[in-house]
Amino acid sequence: MTASFRSGTPLEGAGRPLPQLRWDAKGLIPAIAQERSTGEVLMLAWMNKEALAQTLQTGRACYWSRSRSELWFKGETSGERQWVHEIRVDCDGDALILIVDQDGQGACHTGHHSCFFRTIQQAQGESPDQDQSGDRGQDDGGIQS
Repeated sequence: MTASFRSGTPLEGAGRPLPQLRWDAKGLIPAIAQERSTGEVLMLAWMNKEALAQTLQTGRACYWSRSRSELWFKGETSGERQWVHEIRVDCDGDALILIVDQDGQGACHTGHHSCFFRTIQQAQGESPDQDQSGDRGQDDGGIQS
């Protein structure tokens, strides 16, 4: 299922029943923001039913802050707004992708364009779950910035 956005109007589907979605025990669903022009994954956030309804109504990405327990429109204070052009639902109905136009520098609060700017480095022949550090508490998992 997809919903499409035309600039200045609500997303198609606003006001209509939502497709069958599988919300977690806290009433949340993961929402991935993907840049429309490049296909780059920008961020992962969470939505509740109200955040999804606000996104459909306004065409701006609205998420649920798990740390603050409140709705937040992406870029409300930073100006790094996300304009939603399409919402995709995965085959199980338990995850969303928001196809967005990203305003400003980018989506990440660190100043990076994408929140996914780090990679996990793996030595040749090493299993991803192998602990090479000898001390799991000190291991950064090979994550590189």
